[in-house]
Amino acid sequence: MRVVELKIEDIAFGGKGVGREQGKAIFVPYTIEGELVSAEIVREKKQFAEAELVEVKESSPHRVTPECPYFAQCGGCAYQHIGYEHQLAIKWRQVRNVLQRIGKLKDIPLRPIIPSPKQYGYRNRITVHAQDGVIGFFRRDSHRLIDIERCPISCDEVNRELRDLRGRNARDGHYTLRTSSSPRVFSQTNDEVADTLRGLIADLIPPDQDLLVDAYCGAGFFAKALLNRFERVIGIDWDKFAIAAAKKDATEKETYIAGDVEEELQKVGAVHPNRPPVNDIDPGRLRSTAPTTILVDPPATGLSANLRRSILDLAPATLIYVSCNPATLARDLKELQEKFTISSVTAFDMFPQTAEIEAVAHLQAMPSAS
Repeated sequence: MRVVELKIEDIAFGGKGVGREQGKAIFVPYTIEGELVSAEIVREKKQFAEAELVEVKESSPHRVTPECPYFAQCGGCAYQHIGYEHQLAIKWRQVRNVLQRIGKLKDIPLRPIIPSPKQYGYRNRITVHAQDGVIGFFRRDSHRLIDIERCPISCDEVNRELRDLRGRNARDGHYTLRTSSSPRVFSQTNDEVADTLRGLIADLIPPDQDLLVDAYCGAGFFAKALLNRFERVIGIDWDKFAIAAAKKDATEKETYIAGDVEEELQKVGAVHPNRPPVNDIDPGRLRSTAPTTILVDPPATGLSANLRRSILDLAPATLIYVSCNPATLARDLKELQEKFTISSVTAFDMFPQTAEIEAVAHLQAMPSAS
């Protein structure tokens, strides 16, 4: 393979630096914009190429020494070579760019990115793999494992779990290691940032609202924090274990439904005044009046076309969209603008040292749509 010399112009969504050779984009991991590097082409396509870093010839002032001995081998982190303030600047810019490029959004009300209080030691759970005596994570761009003694972005309690696992004869398989306080259903991984995220959402919603529908509600992380804002809260999630956890301490205000979000949202409006007992409700008995607020926190694939259409049909006064993938968020916002105005978009650094970005969009129904 040939080696090229490149000036890195930008950092693409996903974390790789972008340089150009005769106009063709070449993606190089572990670089920073402004750097002059030499890189070896490893895959070449018609429109772009991928390369591995050989040498940094002119270094960025934002380059720092990674804290993890496995960095650049493990596939988890992409940014440990970049100072934290600049990581935040890169992620904010990536959110803006993807909203403009994919969402065709102009004049985006993009707020400053919310940083993580902890740059390392923030993860409350990890999943490691064991095979043939090796316990760790997958190597970058492969299914081969790298043996990990300690993960610097994980908290001390999780690393103790890892040490204990390594100390016994673990069978081949997958192991989720978590803090004692971390729930065993899907939940946010960075407790401090998750609390800030939940607080922002609470601030976005005015008091004395009628009905909140929390789609992809999990165990009720957002819904339960918003109870004092609504007369009724309905949570929907496909995960029956998460719904069971949400029901455990549910108040009379709360109804949780295990089912397909797309199907259930089409049934959900306001609850009939003569409703059956809480948590024993028949979704088919819900009227079709639109909810006051819909909150969605979908997987990385975003909202399906049918779900986007259901939300447009319901046209709630407020729509809160929590996204772990700015690209699908941008795609969905492009269509939702049909009946909603985007009031704000806020990026959160839920996963420092990685290329992952969380974002929250606050949308309000246009007067003619509500």
